Amino acid sequence: MMQIPPITFATRFRGFLPVVVDVETGGFNHQTDALLEIAAVLLEMRSDGTLARGETFRYHVVPFPGANLEPASMAVTGIDPHHPLRPAIQEEDALQRIFGEVRKAIRAADCTRAVLVGHNAFFDLNFLNAAVTRTKIKRNPFHPFTSFDTATLGGVAYGQTVLMRATLASGLEWDTASAHSASYDAERTADLFCTVCNQFQSVFDASRRRLASMGPLEVDTEGAGEPARSSDPLRPPGS
Repeated sequence: MMQIPPITFATRFRGFLPVVVDVETGGFNHQTDALLEIAAVLLEMRSDGTLARGETFRYHVVPFPGANLEPASMAVTGIDPHHPLRPAIQEEDALQRIFGEVRKAIRAADCTRAVLVGHNAFFDLNFLNAAVTRTKIKRNPFHPFTSFDTATLGGVAYGQTVLMRATLASGLEWDTASAHSASYDAERTADLFCTVCNQFQSVFDASRRRLASMGPLEVDTEGAGEPARSSDPLRPPGS
């Protein structure tokens, strides 16, 4: 009888840990526009391999010196970055706090790296990477270019690419008054990601059995549960 390892984050996502991230910004240009809010949502795995939303970490961020604030973007988010009661912290502090929690989750899940999950994830990943560059943080737990995009997943599963529409189409609730805060959007994105993954669980199970029946594959030469380092699109060169 073929042996199939139990489902863990490491076996479900090839050694990578999905972490949901949402940012609220002063515009669309990650090089010039302010990072104003960042939220990260950890995921949990149940005993049957299905996913659920875990803990949320959210921080208001002080705009970096010289950051651009587009009036149109500020009108959408409703953020007043200069409000005296806004509990904002510096970019480096916000990132280090989130990265610390992500690193702990990576170790607990026996994974090698985090992968950003976002709605239109390229936007969030660009702002995250730009902030890492500005603050000169050396230990970024997120993969620098790979991401899971719930706009794509929502389009495939439900025919909807807008977060609100994909959320409603999946059977989840949506509160328009709470939208455009980093924590709310990140939590709805996490719920959507979990829902899609859970609904595709039977497809994943069938693929595991199919691959197990083939025996060891060339890319698995480094051992069970450890992503291959050569010819691996999820690993940056030299990692």
